[in-house]
Amino acid sequence: MSLPQQLRDESDFDQLPDNIPVTANIGDIEEKKGFIYYFRFVIEVKTKGGSKYLIYRRYREFFNLHQILEAKYSPENGEKPGPNTCVLPSLPGKVYIGNKQEIAESRIPELNNYMKKLLGLPTWFVLDEDLRMFFYQTEQDSQHQPRALRRLRPPTRKVKTVKPKMDLFSSPRAEAMFDFRGSGKAELNLKRGEVIFLLRRVNADWLEGTVNNQTGIFPESFVKIIKPLPDSDSEGEGGGHTYSCLRCFMLTPSGVDARDVCVQEDLTIQPTYKDLLSRMRNVFQVDDIALNYRDPEGDLIRILDDEDIQLMIKESRRQQGKVKRPVNQFPWELHVTMTSDLSVYNTEA
Repeated sequence: MSLPQQLRDESDFDQLPDNIPVTANIGDIEEKKGFIYYFRFVIEVKTKGGSKYLIYRRYREFFNLHQILEAKYSPENGEKPGPNTCVLPSLPGKVYIGNKQEIAESRIPELNNYMKKLLGLPTWFVLDEDLRMFFYQTEQDSQHQPRALRRLRPPTRKVKTVKPKMDLFSSPRAEAMFDFRGSGKAELNLKRGEVIFLLRRVNADWLEGTVNNQTGIFPESFVKIIKPLPDSDSEGEGGGHTYSCLRCFMLTPSGVDARDVCVQEDLTIQPTYKDLLSRMRNVFQVDDIALNYRDPEGDLIRILDDEDIQLMIKESRRQQGKVKRPVNQFPWELHVTMTSDLSVYNTEA
């Protein structure tokens, strides 16, 4: 067991507030141009309570913090650490000559190690006000839009589908807080304000989801979780459940309300008419509705029972190769109308 972990285990760590930072990792560097040209580090901070946020710090701010902490807590003249002192981790030294971007890149492993050791010191040290202010997310931090966060990407970008267990309908989802442009086909492009339906957790920092008829992975730091994945959804490749996506439309005189509803069901599952009707009532918050599907000619066909469900699925499978869909989306779509609205049907002979 490492010394920091021993100190943690022997302390009252469990009594610390949930907003205390406990881990921090550099996700990327960002170039800042102006009167002074420099690079700053984009740092993902995780708190004891499990929340995550991003802060932006220059090396100079690391250096200033280290000097403050040394003045407060370092033993003097080689003395052994006492109850109010401790041995601080080493901070990488200043570099005065060289390419600034290369210097910043080379510092990332050392600064990650520095923050890990710093936050692993005894709990009385972690409560230090200057240390907490360094890791505090300022208003300016929260308003800044992050970029690629390339160092937080999972080791593999290969999207792997895991067959889920049957369960009740559910819709884990998140809202994009910033724009995000994926660097490959496996990564989603997000726009601020979009709702992403969550499929599974890839690792501690990345999720897989569906938005705008596309499926891919994206960094959790870019979104706000509205409804989380179930606790049983374990981290890492091959763990947890995968969710399938059901596209449905509510047709009203004022327009069409399209929804992507995530369900914890295999794509081959045939739902019952009763289950689908109940689910659509919950999704659109309307009771007096009818379920429909479109036939190959594009006309709406009303669904009345389980046999109609079978016919809908049979027809959709015939058309499956003609329509491009995400791999996790059902081949059939639901069109929801008001029960009394018969104007949506083609009644011509």
